[in-house]
Amino acid sequence: MTAERSFTLAGPRLAGVLVNRMKAFQPSRRDLLRLPAAGANLSPLLLSRQARAQQKTLKIAVWTHPVTGYDSWFEGVYANQWGERHDTRVTVDRFGSNQISAAASAEVKAGEGHDLFMFPWPPAVFHQHAIDHREVYEAVSYRHGNLPEFAHKSTFHPRTKQYFAFADSWTPAPLHFWQDLWAEANTPLGPSTYDTLRAGVRKIRLAHGVPCGLSLARGLESNITLQSILWGFRTGLQDVDGNVSINSSYMTIQALKYVKALYEDTKSPEALAWGPAGNVQAMLARKVSCTVNGIGLLRTAEAQTPDLASNILLRPPLLGPAGILGAPFVTSCWVVWNFARNKAGAKQFLVDLIDNSRIVFEKSQSSNFPTYQDTVPDLINRLAKDPNGGPFRKYWELKDALHWTRHLGYPGFTTPEVMEVFDTFVIPKMFASVVTGDLTPEDAARAAENQIKRIFDKWRQA
Repeated sequence: MTAERSFTLAGPRLAGVLVNRMKAFQPSRRDLLRLPAAGANLSPLLLSRQARAQQKTLKIAVWTHPVTGYDSWFEGVYANQWGERHDTRVTVDRFGSNQISAAASAEVKAGEGHDLFMFPWPPAVFHQHAIDHREVYEAVSYRHGNLPEFAHKSTFHPRTKQYFAFADSWTPAPLHFWQDLWAEANTPLGPSTYDTLRAGVRKIRLAHGVPCGLSLARGLESNITLQSILWGFRTGLQDVDGNVSINSSYMTIQALKYVKALYEDTKSPEALAWGPAGNVQAMLARKVSCTVNGIGLLRTAEAQTPDLASNILLRPPLLGPAGILGAPFVTSCWVVWNFARNKAGAKQFLVDLIDNSRIVFEKSQSSNFPTYQDTVPDLINRLAKDPNGGPFRKYWELKDALHWTRHLGYPGFTTPEVMEVFDTFVIPKMFASVVTGDLTPEDAARAAENQIKRIFDKWRQA
């Protein structure tokens, strides 16, 4: 007899046993009357579990902010409050600026990760993996007016006609200097031109052995510093139409010669080997007389050594043949991945973030300048009255930052090819090769031109 047949034959006997057991467990009328009360006690717990199961999730990746306390506010207060208002569980993960590109590449390769990814520079190289952020910009424009040119050219791809990111804020990159050292060099308010910078650092080096602190290493700081020098010397990597122009201007050679002379005057080999924020650490330790950075450097000094911080002053970018021009230290760009699971929530988060630009400006201690100026209409007054401004009203020096800051890729758009040049440190390598004597200025400019053209051709043929 097979097992199946045995089960069939045993069915009637088993059914009888089950019926008897069910009768034994039938509730009485008293038990039935008690059920509603028990159900009322259990329903909140059951509903809570069901609500948690249905609650939306928004996963956000950000880079570690240089101003102490900003990250804890953004993650622990702002993101949580936004999540409560939108019935969404928000998680925030942080990455160092030197980890951002690798983390983003890993998510793109996997086709999953965060819904929102924040970059400290325009992530044009990831444009194929991002949604078109036009809808976000349009939603914000209803509340705060037209899109500023800075954000437009930083996040718009002129060939695809799409916005690969959303720029909510940016950070200017002024010159920081030790006032007492520069006062001894007969420049108490710091250098204002490239000529006065060179003359001053030479005097300071001879008197105190302290070199200049302009970064030459391969990193964010050198990219920003050296790009600003090129613009100041009326040159750059591309023209307004996106053509490679690094070697088409004699002023590129002049900029290279200037930086080499500056390096030889001050003898600062450390500047060629600094890691992330290496110039910040050198400045805070008074190992250099000046450097270019976001004001996170000064805010860090105020938090750690207030007495010394009072001796650090700010200046706009130096005046050169083209005027006063500087790259942004940070261009805060958010990307909603095209593989994001909560695209609607991510877009709404960005729209609401602009409405809170004033709080962002305050919590970043004036570091995050708003893309939409109407959100912080009294910005200049806030800079003038900064409690740590001191008798020189140091933060007042940033009042014209919007006028002297140019987007990366200026005067053209910030395209994928421009950002690959940025990401692969073509400009810092060009300057370093001249400073170390490996190449002449002419050969370095020619080598950079060839490398940039290869990068441009690759992207435009894709």
